[in-house]
Amino acid sequence: MATEVKPTVTGHARRSYSFLQVAIALQTLTIFVQAVSAGLLLTASYGETLHSVGARVMYGASMLYVLAAVLAWKRGGGSPRPIWQASGFLALASVQVVLGIAHVPSVHLPLGVLMFGLSVLALARR
Repeated sequence: MATEVKPTVTGHARRSYSFLQVAIALQTLTIFVQAVSAGLLLTASYGETLHSVGARVMYGASMLYVLAAVLAWKRGGGSPRPIWQASGFLALASVQVVLGIAHVPSVHLPLGVLMFGLSVLALARR
């Protein structure tokens, strides 16, 4: 599902993004915000609340990624690989939430870094 480049009235190219690309970008952004709020956990009184709310938003973004992958596959009829990738992310997000609730930072933090890297990679491939 490639990005379309459409000429505008002024002659400049304008990019059109798919729902799948937007979903991956949103997921990547929410994971980055989680990293920022993790730092605030150490320095600000509102850091825990922000990180907790961000976890719910990140999880929702991962579910949206699965939905977008299914819709892109159903509409385009291509490979189901994006569905497996999105489902894998949702599984990682589930593990991440469990580890966060259980206060296991020795695994929670590296997993968050891994998830961010994988999400950036998925975004770059779209």
